[in-house]
Amino acid sequence: MANTYTAIATVTVGSGGASTVEFTSIPATYTDLLLVFSLRSDRSASSISSSLIVNGSTSSYSSRYIRGDGSSVASYTGASSYFNPGEVPAATATSSTFGNGMVYIPNYAGSTNKSFSFDNVQENNTTGAYQTMGAGLWSNTSAITSIEIGHRDYASGNFVQYSTATLYGIKNS
Repeated sequence: MANTYTAIATVTVGSGGASTVEFTSIPATYTDLLLVFSLRSDRSASSISSSLIVNGSTSSYSSRYIRGDGSSVASYTGASSYFNPGEVPAATATSSTFGNGMVYIPNYAGSTNKSFSFDNVQENNTTGAYQTMGAGLWSNTSAITSIEIGHRDYASGNFVQYSTATLYGIKNS
């Protein structure tokens, strides 16, 4: 069981927003990574699917996840050009609400394919809010040195001011 969590970096979006939240030059000195985020988009919708890519790669991702919306549950297979860590509120969602989630990446610096697991909730004071859980795989043996969170399929839009994400390194000693 991990007993040391170290904040590697925190990104807080300033006024004017940002199309992506990025972590670069991730050191290979930890066992695992944990990405924790609180995001909101300015796109014209009640929610948007977020995307996560590592090392700038837009291929070799696979995932499976389940999502509930307050009245039903469904399961999905994810895209191959990015990993989808869940939904975040957008412009027409309840004002000032942010979607919160986390992505756990074990053995991120190892020489095997990289697995992901995640839990996310798209906050909204309506019956259409989503909670999503899932797991995925990046079929690449390179160490993860950068992570970027954006809008699904790089659609237009920005994460709004006060959106934040923190990347933690985890050690077992």
